[in-house]
Amino acid sequence: LPFPAAANLRPGAEQKVVFITARVHPGETPSSFVCQGIIDFLVSHHPIAKVLRDHLVFKIAPMLNPDGVYLGNYRCSLMGFDLNRHWANPSPWAHPTLHGVKELIIDMYNNPKINLEFYIDIHAHSTMMNGFMYGNIFEDEERFQRQAVFPKLLCQNAEDFSYSSTSFNRDAVKAGTGRRFLGGLLNDTSYCYTLEVSFYSYILGGPASAVPYTEEAYMKLGRNVARTFLDYYRLNSLVEGPLAPTPKTR
Repeated sequence: LPFPAAANLRPGAEQKVVFITARVHPGETPSSFVCQGIIDFLVSHHPIAKVLRDHLVFKIAPMLNPDGVYLGNYRCSLMGFDLNRHWANPSPWAHPTLHGVKELIIDMYNNPKINLEFYIDIHAHSTMMNGFMYGNIFEDEERFQRQAVFPKLLCQNAEDFSYSSTSFNRDAVKAGTGRRFLGGLLNDTSYCYTLEVSFYSYILGGPASAVPYTEEAYMKLGRNVARTFLDYYRLNSLVEGPLAPTPKTR
C-alpha cells in the first residue's frame, strides 16, 4: 500500500519526517517523560508547535518494549531479549515491536515522496548527568560535521543539555542499536541519534550546582527537543505573534 500523505502538512509540502522512539529499555523511565514532553508540546496550541506541524511529519513510538515495562524488567523484553541489540535482524515473533517499527522506517526510506531526516531514540543513563546525545562516525567529514548541528542547537535551547558529554562513536558493542543500525542504513541526509538523559540530576554552572531531575524537568527537555527543530529548519520567521513561554503540559 502507498504511504498515506500527511494530513497536517500544507498542500504540496515535502514530507520531511522526524521519527522518535523511546523506552526500548523498560527501566529507563525518564525516557517516557521526555517523550511525553515532546508529544504534549507538538499537539499544543503553542505557535511554534503549529509551525512544526505545518512543515514536518513526526512519527513517534513512545514505548518499544511494552511487555518489559508491564513486567517491571529493567532492560529486557518478555522473552529476555535486549531489544536494542536486535535492530539488524528483528524477528516478527521474538521482537515484534522492533520488527514493525523497522519495517515502517524502511518503507518510508524507500518512498521517493518522503525524506526521513531524523531518527532519535530516547534513553536514560544511570551514571552520567544532564541530557546528551550519541551520534555516529562517518568517513565523510562534511556529513560528520553536519551531524553536530542539531545537538549544538539543542544545547542553546535546553540548559540541562550538555554538548561536552555528547559523543560520536562506532563502538562494536552498540552495533545492534537503532542509532547505529539505522545510521548505516539511511542515506547521508538522515541523522540518527540516541538521546540520553540522567536518571538523577543535571549541572548548572559549577560542579556543586547539581539539580535533581523531576518529571516536569524531563518533560521540559522534551519540549526543548521539539522546539529545536524550529531552529534547525530555520522556521523562526513563520511563528506568529510574540512567543509565549512553552506550556507546562502533562
